[in-house]
Amino acid sequence: MPDRDTALGLTGRQRQRSPSGRESDASRPVTTIQPSRGWAALRVRELWEYRELFYFLMWRDIKVRYKQTALGAAWAVLQPFTTMVVFSVFFGSLAGVPSGGASYPVFFFSALVPWTFFATAVALGANSLVQYEELVSKVYFPRLIMPAAAVFACLLDLAIASVVLLGMLLVYGTTPSLAILTLPFFVALAAVTALAASLWLSGLNVLYRDVRYVIPFLVQLGLFLSPVAYASDLVPEPWRSLYQLNPMAGVIDGFRWALVDGPAPGPILAGATAVALGLLGGGIMYFRRIERSFADVI
Repeated sequence: MPDRDTALGLTGRQRQRSPSGRESDASRPVTTIQPSRGWAALRVRELWEYRELFYFLMWRDIKVRYKQTALGAAWAVLQPFTTMVVFSVFFGSLAGVPSGGASYPVFFFSALVPWTFFATAVALGANSLVQYEELVSKVYFPRLIMPAAAVFACLLDLAIASVVLLGMLLVYGTTPSLAILTLPFFVALAAVTALAASLWLSGLNVLYRDVRYVIPFLVQLGLFLSPVAYASDLVPEPWRSLYQLNPMAGVIDGFRWALVDGPAPGPILAGATAVALGLLGGGIMYFRRIERSFADVI
């Protein structure tokens, strides 16, 4: 049986071009979108093709966060600075928590800066898919872009708070050593840890909406399980190996080593890096595994 074009008497050239000179629908490439099967690969090439969407979502998160606010980006500094004052009074002055020879406000703020980035990135990344519910259910794109954009958008807050931290170092007369050159590595480790947690929690948040109520509790619990208000040396030796499973412990110790001449991270850094990379790999696999059901259940 002849096809439609043959029945209409169209030649090969006529099939490719319409009377207006444009390509006909038959000659345009057709992309069939099917749900992934099994443990889907990362598809780096597909992520690269949607890089402009990643930039747009990241920039939109930055603008929406401070839209119609009186202080704007100053909130990136005001919140951790206020927390630093409160903790300095209760832990530094009243409780007398040792700070390794450094001034307690600098000791605490050097840990609070990466922790605030991690906590904010996880909270926004875990809710990113639910926040863009209509976009997820109507348009195809790699869903992994959404939690990644939310995490990387928080790097601006980290940069702003880091400038304030450097100013505090000058005020308290603390001069960083050459170890400050390693700071980008610890920033990258914090971003990897935040992205890994966001992938796990964002996928679970789509399936189980009560996850959003658990996230603030986990973040608050993690504040005390990480060496933010105290030095990791205070952790008893039997618990030290278990403590190394917390990637943010390595990040915080690295920040203090790079900025306030704290003790070198040592073995805790190796364990933190291994756990962060393992969580990221597992998070990517889990996210791609359940990604095909997002549009149906979100």
